[in-house]
Amino acid sequence: MTLKSRVSMILAAISAVLLVAGCSVPADSDRGGIHDPHETTNRGVHRFNVGLDRALFRPAGRAYTKVVPDPIEDSFNHFAHNISKPGDVVNFLLQGRVKEAGISLARFVVNTTVGFAGLADPATEFGIPAQSTDFGETLHVWGAKEGAYIELPVLGPSTERDAVGRVVDIFTNPLGYTDPIGDEHIRVYTYALDSLSKRGRYSSTVDSVLYESADSYAAARSVYLQNRRYKLEGTGEDSYIDPYDDPYENFDADTGSTIDPYEDPYAD
Repeated sequence: MTLKSRVSMILAAISAVLLVAGCSVPADSDRGGIHDPHETTNRGVHRFNVGLDRALFRPAGRAYTKVVPDPIEDSFNHFAHNISKPGDVVNFLLQGRVKEAGISLARFVVNTTVGFAGLADPATEFGIPAQSTDFGETLHVWGAKEGAYIELPVLGPSTERDAVGRVVDIFTNPLGYTDPIGDEHIRVYTYALDSLSKRGRYSSTVDSVLYESADSYAAARSVYLQNRRYKLEGTGEDSYIDPYDDPYENFDADTGSTIDPYEDPYAD
């Protein structure tokens, strides 16, 4: 794909999220509530994702972390995180955060050179902090609204804004244009290995949400929005769902549904 084509796709994606999120979201949707007008469809996708996790991702993740020695697994994870740094640099610059961009660039240079192409993490030992961002956060800084909650096939929980951000992130990493190691799919492979590692290492936590919750869809939605809003906004009460609230306290065992305490009055 040519540079011109990539830029056109990025601009189209940005325009789409600004239009959709701006038009479909109630005025207070970014102030701690849950805007989920697509819940019926989302729940269908969630059932598919849970089935896929049960059949494939959970056993594969457990096997991966059990079979692969921890030092090697750590090295693969370091490599995956390192090749994402150029994209972080671009997004930090787009957000006007020059200091953070410089730190991410320094981590990339140190780990790529001294750290054997990123398989090791000497930058942390040198006191260069790890930090990350994405184009979804860039859109947030630019003023784009969160948009409706959506669950993506395979990828899981997201919002309209973050879904577009994921697409654009594919094209904002400069490594996607230079192809320095001769394999344009290397980021896909490393992302897959990193995902398997996380699924295996945090198996008990993920299982508690997907398989031990009264309503796994509501639980996954709540956890995602809590974490995402906390990353973007901090602990401000206007944008943060209290992590100590019980998302299942209003679960109705007779109907098998959850009476959502954050129910959006505009959902219907």
